[in-house]
Amino acid sequence: MAVTRRKLGSQGLQVPEQGLGCMGMTFGYGTADAAEARATIDRALELGVNLLDTADMYGPYTNEELIGRAVAGRRDKVVLASKVGNEVADGKLTWRLNGRPDYIRRSVEGTLRRLGTDHLDLYYLHRVDPDVPVEESFGALAGLVEAGLVKHLGISEAGPATIRRAHAVHPLTAVQTEYSLFTRDVEVNGVLDTVRELGIGFVAYSPLGRGFLTGTIRGTSDIPEGLDFRHIAPRFKEENIQQNLPVVDRLSDLAAAADTTVTRLALAWVLSRGEDVVAIPGTKRRAYLEENVSASDLTLSADVLAAIDAIAPYGITAGNRYPDAEMDALSR
Repeated sequence: MAVTRRKLGSQGLQVPEQGLGCMGMTFGYGTADAAEARATIDRALELGVNLLDTADMYGPYTNEELIGRAVAGRRDKVVLASKVGNEVADGKLTWRLNGRPDYIRRSVEGTLRRLGTDHLDLYYLHRVDPDVPVEESFGALAGLVEAGLVKHLGISEAGPATIRRAHAVHPLTAVQTEYSLFTRDVEVNGVLDTVRELGIGFVAYSPLGRGFLTGTIRGTSDIPEGLDFRHIAPRFKEENIQQNLPVVDRLSDLAAAADTTVTRLALAWVLSRGEDVVAIPGTKRRAYLEENVSASDLTLSADVLAAIDAIAPYGITAGNRYPDAEMDALSR
């Protein structure tokens, strides 16, 4: 298994073409297993997957704390990316957005402390606060760069006009947005075109469709009980799962004909979108990590890519990826 490195944006940051989305290790996807999560991070670093993606809201705080413990003594071996903007107050999520400069400055201090570091390699505005001009948020973020607390800046789930406005305040290194065979919005809403015009890297989260593109979810009964985001995601309602399953089954057949798995096929497809695209599949288990990493060794032929496009074109997926209130916060 080999993970090559790519330039993320034009500000000098180099990262593996696959990073590790760490959210599910403590938040959003069922029961946590701290020992296996730690072992997964250790294995990721052994395989060269040293871009670790987290946020203060994951837990909240517990995800950054887990990563801080895992990378202690080897900070120089990792690229740490975190996010701010989903408000945490008194240790609890408020489910409000907060892009105010004073909140950003307070938040980074806690993030650095939990991660056990004096700087972040990449810091994202997690969501755009509709009540705060993005110029104000990025003025504060730019100040963190000037102070040496952050090396590079990014923004998550923003629309083209907002990306331009943020980039005008301080050059962006990355735009992070959901992107997979089930979520191809960035190909048609101008986001990919904009980042390429401006020389910004693109980071694809949930490149396996929150597990749906692994072929392991056949119905709601396959979603773990407990606090799993997919229980409230419209795309994972039973009727939408059943409508989407034929697409996964056709992709699985195509993968089998190519002597691979649908997981590897779907992830290799994201990596094939361009040298400026980095994927951060999330997992909390070593076995899944290793399968994901093996996708970097898979080259898809033109015929296979054409077949994939025929099976899973933009708009094929049933169900929104977030509930209505959260959908309103996307692509502002």
